[in-house]
Amino acid sequence: MIELAAFITIFTLALGVTLLLMPICDRLGQRWGMVAKAGGRRTTEADYRRVSKLGGVGLALGFLIAAGAAQVLPVPRFDPYEIIRFTGLILGTLLLMFAGMIDDRYELKALPQFIIQSLAAGVAISFQIFIEYFNNPLTGQQTDPFPFIVTVALSYFWLLLMMNTVNFLDGLDGLAGGVAIIAGAVLLINGVFRLGQISVSLLHVALIGSALGFTLYNFYPARIFMGSGAVTLGFILGALSIIGGAKMATILFVVGLPLLDTVWQALTRLLHGRSPFEGDRGHLHFRLLDMGFSQRQIVIGYYLFCALFGVLTLVVESRFFKLLALGAMAVLIALGFALVTRWRARRKRSAEA
Repeated sequence: MIELAAFITIFTLALGVTLLLMPICDRLGQRWGMVAKAGGRRTTEADYRRVSKLGGVGLALGFLIAAGAAQVLPVPRFDPYEIIRFTGLILGTLLLMFAGMIDDRYELKALPQFIIQSLAAGVAISFQIFIEYFNNPLTGQQTDPFPFIVTVALSYFWLLLMMNTVNFLDGLDGLAGGVAIIAGAVLLINGVFRLGQISVSLLHVALIGSALGFTLYNFYPARIFMGSGAVTLGFILGALSIIGGAKMATILFVVGLPLLDTVWQALTRLLHGRSPFEGDRGHLHFRLLDMGFSQRQIVIGYYLFCALFGVLTLVVESRFFKLLALGAMAVLIALGFALVTRWRARRKRSAEA
């Protein structure tokens, strides 16, 4: 009963604080000129309405307040380094939140954004948010601890990957926030029922509540945007997957579609001599929008796909079958990319004819 009360308290606090902050962030964004501007890859209805981009600040503050409250609740705690990792999570989130506000105001170039993301990842790693080992999917056995340099490199790559995956995912109303809710729910169920990590799972609840509070304002037609707060959300999600027992595989099932989309676009940009951190309309959700699908259809489709594979990782016990499912998901996504790319090429040829 104590654990249930703690979950309800943190969820209500995260949701309530975020909902209260959204109108404030809306007004401040309008006053300070931190609003969406139509052009480039941004061509949705809300972009033309010049919607505030400070929604990510409200989401981050809602999460931070609820996560801080979770640290004083009387629940079982088994990790002796929990407060150290929590400190790294808070400091990294604050760094990205304030840097994101600067980006939303002055639109920083790719290099400064990359440096800021690297600093946030460095903060997390220095506070022991790092990947020390994997579970072998074939044997089920835990690997030996990695050498320090490998641990740092893997952790750094993972955190940057998650930050940019969520950032690039944030292209349609309600998309990034909704996927974060699904990912948080999968982490929560895994943490409570499989690992018994009550105290860590309260952080997942804080994420769910704050992401829900934001998404209620962001779902189509959006009244507020996440702005550069999408990077902050990606950092939180990546860090929580490590804090919760390095369950990167669990997150991979949920965000496999947007993650592979990010990798695909990053490689495409590099091949064309562009920065992999540069945004464009090459992402799958933009291509589907150009094909004539509505924002709601695309977003709900993403929700269903992410939720389906999220549930799969919870109900399938065999690590080998999980590996097969992950491979099947990658094949499905690759086929989807190929079909959309082929349609785009045909459309381009028709326009030139």
